[in-house]
Formats: sequence, structure tokens, C-alpha cells
Amino acid sequence: MQYVSTRDHTQAVQASRAIAQGLAEDGGLMTPAYLPKMPKKALEELREMSYQQRAVYVMKPFLDEFSVKELTEYANAAYGPEKFDTPAVAPVRTLDESTHCLELWHGPTCAFKDMALQMLPHLLSASLLKIEEQKTACILVATSGDTGKGALEGFKDVAGTRILVFYPKDGVSQVQELQMVTQEGNNVGVCAVHGNFDDAQTGVKRLFSDEELRARLAGLGYFFSSANSINWGRVLPQIVYYVSAYCDLLRDGYIQPGDEINVCVPTGNFGNILAGYYAREIGVPIKRLLCASNSNNVLTDFIRTGVYDRNRTFYNTMSPSMDILISSNLERLLLALTQDDQEVRGWMKQLSAAGRYQVNERVAWKLQKLFSGYCCDDRETQRMIAYIYHRYQYLIDPHTAVAFSALAQYRQETDDYTPTVVVSTASPFKFCGSVLSALGVERPMEGLDALDQLSQLTGLSAPAPLAGLRGKQVRFTQCVEKEDMVDAVLQMLR
Repeated sequence: MQYVSTRDHTQAVQASRAIAQGLAEDGGLMTPAYLPKMPKKALEELREMSYQQRAVYVMKPFLDEFSVKELTEYANAAYGPEKFDTPAVAPVRTLDESTHCLELWHGPTCAFKDMALQMLPHLLSASLLKIEEQKTACILVATSGDTGKGALEGFKDVAGTRILVFYPKDGVSQVQELQMVTQEGNNVGVCAVHGNFDDAQTGVKRLFSDEELRARLAGLGYFFSSANSINWGRVLPQIVYYVSAYCDLLRDGYIQPGDEINVCVPTGNFGNILAGYYAREIGVPIKRLLCASNSNNVLTDFIRTGVYDRNRTFYNTMSPSMDILISSNLERLLLALTQDDQEVRGWMKQLSAAGRYQVNERVAWKLQKLFSGYCCDDRETQRMIAYIYHRYQYLIDPHTAVAFSALAQYRQETDDYTPTVVVSTASPFKFCGSVLSALGVERPMEGLDALDQLSQLTGLSAPAPLAGLRGKQVRFTQCVEKEDMVDAVLQMLR
């Protein structure tokens, strides 16, 4: 399987090189040259398999350099009982006959990023061996909240790697920040950035494309790689849980073979919903992909108009992992819809120069045929948390609430009650203050005390990884301007 840059199809490499490299040298994203289709009866065969077995089945055609034995070993290590608190790994919770919730937060950091970031270290370590890389991978991560902790936990003390996470100061929840700044491990670093997530993400991309810096690091025995969803090794494991969710619905009798489903995804950097698109393309009968955004509704507008315009007010919301105006993985979708790397490169140049681009009518039509975009503000997010809790006795976090709002808007607009999988991306206990306020608590407690308050109110226990943060030592306090991120990198590697 060859992987090509979204901006230059002549930059073709094997999967191991694409995963080790993270980002194409021209700034594009490495993407499979084609999408291998699943056999006709595959979903029926997979429905009785474990999540680990499903992961191997789905990933193998994309990773022809890796043996089934290798992938089985990685899947068992990534998704085993010492990592995830349920044998199902990514269980589907049914609220009613047409509404199902895919819970992706049962891993060690209580967020959906664990689904990929527990697998990526295995893929990256193996890739480094396959390409006979002697230098240490310096993994740079920009996070809007959950990727940072997931990457830190996944790469903690992994041989041949150093990892540095940048996050927006005051742009993540208290629990998210505490998870990162107390991270253990001898090869990890965490640094706050004055600004928002887009500032951190743009800064990381700038570091990747800095040839002088790359040469300097090579002399020190390092090369850059990424654990953000710009790395194909992040996106591929995410395809698995859409396949798995469909198989679970088949197994439990909610759908029959061949029945279509809709998928509703709270979306920031577009990686999660992109994986849903890829699942559809390889054979999962997904009828419609609902893209749910908060007040940072750049994707909603793009899907509806074909105009991507980041020149707008940036909002810090109660769903911070979606507080993004530059959705990097959209670039992969554009290549899939156009099959024209030059066109994609042109749009990305326009985005970089002017913060805006417009696709042609043909691409806009293809986009709207598959995707619907909806958004909501914090008030609606709170209302939806309360509504789902009181109607279904089911507690959700703010990001999942945004998705439920999108689903409600879609159904009201279309009267389409096709069985829908709502992707639940984080434990509500990661956002206690917002959830408590939504449930009517006027004075939510601060920090970890809010975990106990939410437990007492709902009768639910806080996940062990979050409760275990009590008493942990803060290790990282550095905060830099976005222009000074290079200094943080060099300081870590000295």
C-alpha cells in the first residue's frame, strides 16, 4: 500500500515511512493511494469477533508491511484489560431504537483519543525498525484538550521517542490540564502556549516545515514525527470503531445486514468524522455523516456553502476540544473528493495566505451529498446535557451534547429516523463544571473536588484514571508565546 501527500501525489511512500514521518515534507498529509474495500460478507463475519480481532481485520489491508501476528500483538496490548475498563473497548449504548451512543472514553485518559493513541506507539515503533531509522523520533503534538494526554500516556517511556505537547493556556478544562502537567515518564514534555489551539497547531506545522531546524535536530540525532491526527497512524485505528459499532448493532439485532445507519460526530480537527467517511468508503453502509460543531462553526458553514473561512471570531466554549478554526484533516477529504492534488494544494495556499478558500460546485455537491453540518452554542449544549440525562438517565459530556443537538436539528429538518450512532468522545467527568451547571448546580466546585460533587449528584463513580489524579505532582509549568515554540523544543532536547 502506497501513501501519497495530499499536495503532491508523486511523494509516494510505504505505510511505515508515512507513519514514521507523520507529515509530508511539502506540508501535506500522507493518505492511502486507494481505499481497500471489505469483502461482501465481512461485517457479518466480524459481528461475533472481539474488538481486537476487528482491529486487525480492518487495519491489515492498509498495512501490508505488517503481519497479522504483529497487528494481533499490537491490538491485544493497545486494547487489553489493563488499558480499557470494559471488554467491549468501544461499547454501543442504546438510548432508543433509532439512537445509539458509541462510547469511546473507556481508555486510560477517558477520551476518544485513546482509541488511536494506544495503537499508534506500537505502529510507530515498528515502523522505525522497518525503515531502519537510527535517530530518535521527536514527536510534536498540538492539543485542544484530549490528544495531549492521550499521546503522552501512549508514548510514555516508549524507546526511541521523545514527545512534547503544546496546549492553549486557559483553553482546556481544569481536569484536562491537570492530566497533562502531571504526566509521568522520562521522555515527555508539556508546554502551554499563549493563544488558542489554532496558534498551537499552526506553530507545530511551522516547526515541521522548518528545514533549518530539521537539519539542526538531525545533527543532534532526532527527527520530527507527529501524534496528531495529521499522522495516518492516528486516523487508521479510528476507522475500526465505526466498523465495530455497525457490527455490534448487527449482533444485537438493531439492524439487519445491509441496513444503512447515520453517524453523528462532534467535530473539531475533522479526523474523527473523516474516519467515519473512510469506514463508509471501505464498506460500512453509512447513509449520512452529521458533522456537529460548537460556536466555532467553520465546518458547518463550509458544508453548507462550500466556502471555508477561518476569518471569524474564535470562541472559548465548554466543549474546548472542538474550539478549532483550522480543521487539518479536511485536506484529506478534499483529496478524496477531487482526486486532484494540485487543486488541494491551491486551496491550502489560499487558506495559509488569506484564511479562506472556496471549492467548486462539483466538490460542494459531493460534500453535501454525504455530509450535513449543524452547530450550537453553550446554552444549547447545557440544555442537551440536561435533556439527555433526564430523558434517558444517561450522562454525557459537552462534546457529546453538541452531537446530540446536531442530531435533533437534523431529524427536525429531515424527519429521517434512520438508526443513528452518536459518537461520545469523552467522559462527562472530564468536564465536571459544565455538566454540573447544566444539571442545575449553581456553584460547581473547582478541580478534582467537582468529581466528587458530580458523583454525589448522579450516583455515578468517577473513572479511576481521573480520580487517581489526586495528589499527583505538577511537573510542567512552562508557558511560551506562539513565536517561541522552537525554544521549547530545543530546551527539551538538550
